Amino acid sequence: MSLIAKDAPGQQVLLMGNEAIARGAVEAGVKVCAAYPGNPSSEIIGSLAQVGEDLGIYVEWSVNEKVALEISAAASFAGLRGLTAMKQNGLNVASDFLLNLNLSGTKGGLVVVVCDDPSALSSSNEEDSRAYAKLGDLPLLEPSTFQEAKDMTKWAFELSEELGIPCMLRSVTRVSHARGNVKLGEIPKDVREPHFDTTHPIIPLPVAWTHRSLHDKLAKCRERFETSSFNIYQGPEKPELLVVTCGSSWLYVREAVHNLGLEDRVGVVKLGTTWPLPGDFLRRHLKRAARILFVEEVDPFLEENVKAFCAENGDELGMKTFLGKASGDMPDIGEMNPDIVTETLKRIFRVSYEPRPSEYAQNATQIALQHAPMRQLGFCAGCPHRATYWAVKNALAMDGRDGFVLGDIGCYTLGIAPAGFSQVKTFHAMGSGTGLANGFGQLERFGFHQPIIAVCGDSTFYHAAVPALINAQYNRADFLMLILDNSATSMTGFQPHPGTGRTAMGQEAPVVDIEGLCRALGAHVEAVDPFQVTETTHTIYRLLQKGKGLRVLVVRRECALVRGKREGKLFQVRVDQQRCIGIDCGCNRLCTRVFKCPGLVWDPETGKARVDEAICTGCGVCAEICPSSAIIKEVA
Repeated sequence: MSLIAKDAPGQQVLLMGNEAIARGAVEAGVKVCAAYPGNPSSEIIGSLAQVGEDLGIYVEWSVNEKVALEISAAASFAGLRGLTAMKQNGLNVASDFLLNLNLSGTKGGLVVVVCDDPSALSSSNEEDSRAYAKLGDLPLLEPSTFQEAKDMTKWAFELSEELGIPCMLRSVTRVSHARGNVKLGEIPKDVREPHFDTTHPIIPLPVAWTHRSLHDKLAKCRERFETSSFNIYQGPEKPELLVVTCGSSWLYVREAVHNLGLEDRVGVVKLGTTWPLPGDFLRRHLKRAARILFVEEVDPFLEENVKAFCAENGDELGMKTFLGKASGDMPDIGEMNPDIVTETLKRIFRVSYEPRPSEYAQNATQIALQHAPMRQLGFCAGCPHRATYWAVKNALAMDGRDGFVLGDIGCYTLGIAPAGFSQVKTFHAMGSGTGLANGFGQLERFGFHQPIIAVCGDSTFYHAAVPALINAQYNRADFLMLILDNSATSMTGFQPHPGTGRTAMGQEAPVVDIEGLCRALGAHVEAVDPFQVTETTHTIYRLLQKGKGLRVLVVRRECALVRGKREGKLFQVRVDQQRCIGIDCGCNRLCTRVFKCPGLVWDPETGKARVDEAICTGCGVCAEICPSSAIIKEVA
């Protein structure tokens, strides 16, 4: 049984941060959970989907975040508790509905979990989602520990239900994807019967009244935050420096203060309720010191709001010296970590601290440089996207009109790099390649003649590309759309989508046919297998030459990691050492230097390529690209 479903109040278990959030929702009695997968948030819904049937919870992967929030809101309107989870990019998608939902209000508790990705470890951007809480006058909670992740989530449902508005909970990668001890609470046994009161419509009108009501709710929220146990002060009565922090940064601050021996000189205010600010709590502790350092990820959200609070309360709080992102004392981009905080405090207090001998650090760096192999971002062995981009590269070369590829976020984003032969020339939000293609596809009237290819994955197609395709057909935009269908939301953990025939809870579902949907729009539609490289290349070339308007090519081959769990190798692949001519192949090791499948290895001692049996998935594509026909594939 999954630990998040374990009915053992008081027992301590080891949970990932996202699992702790899921457990908090379970302990709050959540009934409807919906999301679109996006790291670092994906495990929240993934964990709930595993136990949903046993616990009587409906869980789904929705086509996008806006729809997911609307589904959870419907549960709230009927008096049930609902949760939706997303990464920072997803909140942009959901914001249109969210910034009306705050005005209309909710009934059952509704929690919006947003997992930010500082340093964009698995994202197209680095974005601080907390601005939406201030923009929408919504309560915002930020857990620092795994226990808080669970407890805050449970409390967020209670707070939302009490106030009648959604509550935001913001996590970050290092909370969501790390693990720690969590003490379990009770799983409620009571059952609510959903009912939508048709005599009380839920609409954000009249705006003058609903906006005033929202501000009143936020004022009540501020009162609740004043006594929250998630806000604490640690340190001396009169510290030389006061650190104001939140989220995972609190742990980094505690570590730095301890390692530097500054417990008697530094006070730490940890805020778990970061919007609206708890004014009385802050007033009590901001009086303690004249110098204040802010430590947070990513934007100066606390810093700017606390500065404004100090300006409004200047008569009581007096003059302050602020240190943080604005002053240059803390970095204004990227993740926070203990080393950054340590170096800042060392500089402020002029103390010395060496976490490890400098000689050890130098030796470790030298060893790493000498013995650790350099690794580039690359497609997995047997990934169909590598074959697709190889075909695209050759088709565009055959066409000769300087054509280019427009992309977006997904595994196939690696098309911007050597792994995808640097074919993708734009990379923004989900579906943006298709939208940009609409624009480029209207430029012929101005003398533009370059062929345009847009690429998107199958999950992205359902999420964001369909409206752009409708627009393309309606406005007669001229471009070729490649839908890279690998039968999974692969980048975020192989979650199902409308094309896989399964739901989040493992139930059979009708397949929303990509080709049928595109044909219904009136587009010319074909399909190919990217492992048939020559056929795929010639099909792309032919479609580039074909007439005007929208053309769709579905490039379909299941993700190698998904297929590999179910089946063995397609082919046994080997390199004929007699035929392999190494660097003299015509492109200086075409297979290992250019094609770059990790299943192909260059042996400098023999001057030949060979197949790494442990990595090769047996796709056989490399046999087609070898100019010497030295790579042999045989039916497995």
